[in-house]
Amino acid sequence: MRILLDGMGGDNAPQETVKGAVLASKEISDQIVIIGDREQIEKELSNYKYDPEKIEIRHASEVITGEDSPVKSIRRKKDSSLVVGLEMLKEGEGDVLLSAGNTGAFMAGGTLILGTIPGVERPAIATIYPVIGKEASILVDAGANAECRAVNLLEFATMGTVYMQKVIGRPNPSVGLVNIGTEEGKGNSLTKETFQLLSKSRLKFVGNVEAREIPYGVCDVLVCDGFTGNIVLKLTEGMAFSIMNFVKRKFTEGVVAKLGATMLLGKIKDIKAEFDYSEYGAAPILGVRAPLLKMHGSSKAKAVKNAIIKGIPYAKEDVIGIISREMEKVAESLEDEENADIE
Repeated sequence: MRILLDGMGGDNAPQETVKGAVLASKEISDQIVIIGDREQIEKELSNYKYDPEKIEIRHASEVITGEDSPVKSIRRKKDSSLVVGLEMLKEGEGDVLLSAGNTGAFMAGGTLILGTIPGVERPAIATIYPVIGKEASILVDAGANAECRAVNLLEFATMGTVYMQKVIGRPNPSVGLVNIGTEEGKGNSLTKETFQLLSKSRLKFVGNVEAREIPYGVCDVLVCDGFTGNIVLKLTEGMAFSIMNFVKRKFTEGVVAKLGATMLLGKIKDIKAEFDYSEYGAAPILGVRAPLLKMHGSSKAKAVKNAIIKGIPYAKEDVIGIISREMEKVAESLEDEENADIE
């Protein structure tokens, strides 16, 4: 298998991206292709010992930055590391593409160059949502689609379920709809209509989920529009960092507190790891015709390594093919429902 890696995307590229690729190459048998400026990448690689058979460079002369317009940059920067990677994936020169670069451009490029899976109106970002003391959930959509229709949320739930089964390894994942209350009639027109669609689907739908329940791992797949999902995700990140900083400050106030911190150091590190995005790899962009994985923009070597290793099942387990077949079933069920209403 060939793993394509955008070597120039992200805040810490190419230094941390290359280092992460080297670390990953020592733990996997697959080949990694780093795409970007050959001179810069070779310079970084010269700092490490690695198997040249497992790491290849594909030169790309341009870079799409965070300030670039997503659609314009995809159309104008044809020799950017991101566009070259997408074209390679389209032509079968790789099996999965990872990038820490411009999220909007990655989404736009995936849609324009690769196309969407039949039956998927809007691709979505599925982000791991850490749950302390329990297995993590995934949140779909985490920010790709600010405005959605109910059928889009049904698509997100279906794709998230497949990903949870085949990549995370949870055989019968539960699905919850993020809402302002647990009762069936709660919410706005979008959530009310979505509730009905999910209730009639073949998914393991557990009903509405309030925001305060999310950190307790109330379900495996959290479904919402991208506007809501992004707020949930960033609020959680902010709260997690705030709490950790508060704990750190309290444990450094005085001799007694420092002694207590020394005794509990292992447990504190465990809690910190639960919220560390670098442990969870990358977020899949679900709904396009090939595996795409979006890494955090500030990813360092550890996060890049984990993203590569944990992203391999996305390609090997034929997640795209399974989603395609599931979306066909969704389309058929919706058509049958419409025909029944007409009759």
